[in-house]
Amino acid sequence: MGEPSGTAGTARVEEVSSRSADGEDPPILEGISPDARRSWPSQELISSWLGDAEPDFELKPGEAVAVPDDAEALAEARRFRDVLGTFASGITVVTTLSGGEPVGMTCQSFSSVSLDPPLVLFVPAKTSRAWPLIQRAGRFCVNVLAADQSDLSNQMASRGADKFSGVAWTPSAHSGSPVLDGSLAHLDCTIHAVHEAGDHYVVIGRVQDLQATTRQDPLLFFRGGYRTTD
Repeated sequence: MGEPSGTAGTARVEEVSSRSADGEDPPILEGISPDARRSWPSQELISSWLGDAEPDFELKPGEAVAVPDDAEALAEARRFRDVLGTFASGITVVTTLSGGEPVGMTCQSFSSVSLDPPLVLFVPAKTSRAWPLIQRAGRFCVNVLAADQSDLSNQMASRGADKFSGVAWTPSAHSGSPVLDGSLAHLDCTIHAVHEAGDHYVVIGRVQDLQATTRQDPLLFFRGGYRTTD
């Protein structure tokens, strides 16, 4: 699967609206670099990746990325995954709206970056089908999952054609991106920068709004499986 065009190195996008109903690219909004559009994958390219019938797909948390069919490379990849699997992490679902429709991807690689300004990051694979839609939207919401949301995590990481089937959500206050019911917290962000990093992209978001609930038990991932604090 090809890479989103024009995203090598660093791309800055503060606010990007969806393509207009007549199919034209949205205007460059005030404060955005005049060449920002070059970092957006075209809608035609996104559609060619998605296909008409092929469902969306994201790697499940902890699943190894494909490597060349070589015994030594496979062994090294498994060792890398297993060692990194000893670092327990939370589970998030990153969401946005694309053409008025909700988009989501399960993401284990999420972290805070900076307090001033408030920045966070997540790391989608270059093979991610959700990421080009998130990039084009220019905004996203990180939903921190609770201990009882492993099924939701699996659904958002599945090959299902409609990941949001049966999923209750409300629009976030700043961007309108989906806030998933029952999540521990959410962070509403605009894309601040994108950096190419091997077979992934490091996406840095500027937090525009954030909320947390009083629920205490998070969904964790450790040694290839879901855990919680109990």
